Amino acid sequence: MPGPNIVLVVADDMGYGDFGIFNDGLTETPHLDALADQGLVLTQHYAGSCVCAPSRAALLTGRYPHRTGAIDTREARGTDRLGLWETTLAELLAAEGYATGLVGKWHLGELDERYLPQARGFSEVCAFRGGWQDYWDWWLDYGDNWFRKSDGRYLTDVLTDEAVDFVQRHRAQPFFLYLAYNCPHGPLQAPEEEIARFVDRETINDAVATLYGMIRRMDRGIGHLLETLEWLGLAENTIVLFTSDNGPQFGSELGSVQRHNSGFAGHKGNVYEGGIRVPMLVRWPGAFGVGRCDAMVHFCDWLPTLLALAGVEGASDLRLDGANVAPLLRGEEVDAPSRRFWQWNRYRPVATCNAAMRDGDWKLVRPLIPDCMRTTPEDHEDDYNLRDRPGYLGEVVLREPPQFDLPEPPPAELFNMADDAGEQRDLAGDQPERAARMEDDLEAWFDEVDGERLAHGAPPG
Repeated sequence: MPGPNIVLVVADDMGYGDFGIFNDGLTETPHLDALADQGLVLTQHYAGSCVCAPSRAALLTGRYPHRTGAIDTREARGTDRLGLWETTLAELLAAEGYATGLVGKWHLGELDERYLPQARGFSEVCAFRGGWQDYWDWWLDYGDNWFRKSDGRYLTDVLTDEAVDFVQRHRAQPFFLYLAYNCPHGPLQAPEEEIARFVDRETINDAVATLYGMIRRMDRGIGHLLETLEWLGLAENTIVLFTSDNGPQFGSELGSVQRHNSGFAGHKGNVYEGGIRVPMLVRWPGAFGVGRCDAMVHFCDWLPTLLALAGVEGASDLRLDGANVAPLLRGEEVDAPSRRFWQWNRYRPVATCNAAMRDGDWKLVRPLIPDCMRTTPEDHEDDYNLRDRPGYLGEVVLREPPQFDLPEPPPAELFNMADDAGEQRDLAGDQPERAARMEDDLEAWFDEVDGERLAHGAPPG
């Protein structure tokens, strides 16, 4: 019997606080709210990283991003590239007869055709290769050297239309659709009628009004896709997942977009909960439960989970960091993994900077070191200029990464997530032995995963 269809929808820089169900209707997301009512809401769901490319690498491989080589977001340097030694979820499903499609953002390798999505398991592609794209003046890669320039439509609408078309064309065979919206990542742009829904509210500035308008438009597109599944008679045999690659960005070219964030500390770019705890809505009618799931689930879990649900065995020769959490989704009592890890900074990974570990209810945080988070103007410009060269395939930047004299790292912080999900009470001084033990475990994890990356021949950074 053919396995279920899989529709994995990933937003970009969207937090729990951007959903109507989590913000008392501050935003307008009726279709996502309905999806939550029809399926499971995972309340302790974590991204693979606090920034785009590393997080997406974890989602598609079931492995921590350091292992995969995708350690940063710098496209021109190639630090966003998913290592050629990795096997993606799309490759594994395609081998079992699934039609595999990517619509939207890739950001796992832009400058070398070996790293493009059509070489990583996606038989059909409608994508932009890098980390962001203008919503009005866009271009999209359709594979085989076929590119489409903006035709006046809003990019979010284009991605929705392409996703609907993919589902309609593959209704007769199992399919895996990875729909990676760039909403609400900058630049902040939305149709005027969407922005108008949120202007003139006392608690919302113009930048946030635009961002909420972007989310409203995406929500409408998701509604259209879900309605298409119903119309085609596919909803009962389709697993639908909706998540975000990391927490909300709080700055933009239009000004501050600091906004409701469900009480979480931090935001995109750091490893406090606001940067890594992200929504996950899951629906498979009749197979999964309905309501809340409070177990800790990580991006790395989705590859083994979806493969198990599709009946695929022998996933990969590489060590997976995720676990099959399908029993949890069915409402069964199982022991989910209790230890998870994160770390991110620019260029070369630094173990004591912007790192975190969950061990049950306890979370250790190594705060960021500002000098480790800087990127040079040259690197920013190199990435920006790639937008003017659609279809360009060339070499990554080879100049030596910048070197910074780093100060002593800040002391580690310790939080009990069971009663302090907002990370307001540092308990490291009260629990020195626990903090020291978790610091050692975090360092050992870092040495292992970053060592594997280097062993595969990846550049140091």
